[in-house]
Amino acid sequence: MTFDFGQLVMDDEFAGMIKQSVRGIRVDDEALAVDVIDDVGPFGDFLSHDHTMAHMREQSQPSMIDRRVREDWTAGGSLTIQDRALAKARTILETHEPDPLPEGVAEELAAIIRGAERELGVS
Repeated sequence: MTFDFGQLVMDDEFAGMIKQSVRGIRVDDEALAVDVIDDVGPFGDFLSHDHTMAHMREQSQPSMIDRRVREDWTAGGSLTIQDRALAKARTILETHEPDPLPEGVAEELAAIIRGAERELGVS
């Protein structure tokens, strides 16, 4: 059996993007920004508008998917999503400090395991 920690990191990112999509698209006066569309007008610059700046982080913000133009990606080392995900997985494995189990939980788990071993005849 094999396991790819880099794939797990990518799957976590993809699941987050799916959850964002499943939540749906907000449709109200603020989200539709009809007044902004009227203010900016045809061929205007929406990207630098205060409304865009205030709401742009509401959309998916993936950390593994590199959305830079190819020249910038190449200049940055041409790292693939697999490269970045594996590096993040290694960092997590090297630095993560799990919260300790609440008091009594380790003993309860050990008792469950002993019971299962007795039931299965494993010594």
